[in-house]
Amino acid sequence: MAAYADLFNQRSNSALRNKLTVAVSIAAETIRVEDVGTANHANRLTWAKGVFEHPDGATESMLWALLAANKDLTIAQIEAATDAAIQTKVDAAVDVFATGA
Repeated sequence: MAAYADLFNQRSNSALRNKLTVAVSIAAETIRVEDVGTANHANRLTWAKGVFEHPDGATESMLWALLAANKDLTIAQIEAATDAAIQTKVDAAVDVFATGA
């Protein structure tokens, strides 16, 4: 398990941030083409538009969700996460950010 200080320091890990930016963008594209009947679609589409307009802001927000979701891993495990593992965590967190508020 990573110490909180170690998790906090991951905010400046450029390799992790780069992977996360791509994963967030892929999630946004998936939402852009999803069926309009998908639950929470309107809010998800608004979130996706925001990602395309300001990917760095979306990445920053999602970084904290990713680190919290992986708090029980070591830093080495977090840094070695596959693209698929990161995408899964991002996809699972989208609705937290895609709200009508």
